[in-house]
Amino acid sequence: MGNATKFLKEEYDELVEKDFDWKIRVLNSPSAPKSVVEGKNVVMLCSNNYLNLSNHPKLKEAAVKATKKYGVGSGSVRPIAGTMDIHMELEEKIAKFKKTEASLFYQSGFVTNSGLIPQLVGEGDVIISDELNHGSIIDGVRLTKADRMVYKHRDMESLEQALKETENKYRRTLVVTDGVFSMDGDIAPMDEIVKLAGEYNAISYVDDAHGDGVLGEKGRGISSHFNIEGKVDVEMGTFSKAFGVVGGYAAGSSDLRNFALNKSRTWLLSGSHPPGVVAACIASLDVLETEPQWVEKLWENTKYFKKELQSLGFDTGISETPITPVIVGPSSTAKTLSSRLYEEGVFALPIVFPMVARDKARIRTMMNAGLTKNDLDFALNKFEKVGKELKII
Repeated sequence: MGNATKFLKEEYDELVEKDFDWKIRVLNSPSAPKSVVEGKNVVMLCSNNYLNLSNHPKLKEAAVKATKKYGVGSGSVRPIAGTMDIHMELEEKIAKFKKTEASLFYQSGFVTNSGLIPQLVGEGDVIISDELNHGSIIDGVRLTKADRMVYKHRDMESLEQALKETENKYRRTLVVTDGVFSMDGDIAPMDEIVKLAGEYNAISYVDDAHGDGVLGEKGRGISSHFNIEGKVDVEMGTFSKAFGVVGGYAAGSSDLRNFALNKSRTWLLSGSHPPGVVAACIASLDVLETEPQWVEKLWENTKYFKKELQSLGFDTGISETPITPVIVGPSSTAKTLSSRLYEEGVFALPIVFPMVARDKARIRTMMNAGLTKNDLDFALNKFEKVGKELKII
């Protein structure tokens, strides 16, 4: 046996030594406001299941009903024999929900970015990207032969400077940004980005993964939040967060849909979603249209929890959304805080370098509409207890 794979253990051991490795904890229950993690009852503060729709009876019923009708899989990729009538129904519902002409449903948010960005631009083009964009955007950009420029985070002067520098030098210009940034919970000024992109004849592209179900009227996302529906060239989103299921999408013009379904290889060459998943996604959109209380409760919980954390003396950074970081500084402090919180019955994971700056390690809390005030007070009490114990506050 040769040593061709010796690096696998060496590089993993190096991660362990630096305490950068992921230590996965296993749920023994549904992902819910109160979950069971490795046999321990905890208040869940690190799930993306913002609206608690993963456990909504209408979604579960829809999944079971569709599975009984259609089976557990399509048996094919979408362009061959894997497009069922419910896939088309979902895409029509996404477009209606986002107030766009059309949409295309992908296997996940990650494969939407990694499969669509490389088709929109290539050699002779340029991508202008926010410096804190998600890894799926970064990977999508890396798969292109386009030139790249990075603008300072949410800085419109920096973006306009990049647009000026690239004007009339490239075939196409793509401006891409997260809508809600997943580490800090701040929001991109999408109205200004769309305006600048229009002035410089650039394509606007937003990853609305953490805005869907959270921002705007009935959780319609960032374009609703800024009243620019139908003006963003490409709106990408995912069903794996507030919608409580799984799957990604791109929404925009009918031309975008036709282009993507003919050229985007992650869509063309991946098996289509099981019917039960698709039906649950449809049901999630129906719930948002008819049960506005979930979005309202999410924001009620968010405002209370954020305010109370701040009043205890914790640094929550620049968060404007249900993503509320508790910034503590060194990675070791964040990891110890997370470990102690788990012991006390609160499940909230640390985010450390290289995912954030070395001195900006944090516990990233994610709010849930299903949490009661008693749940929040319990969690806040534990944050106060452990925060004082570790001399964070």
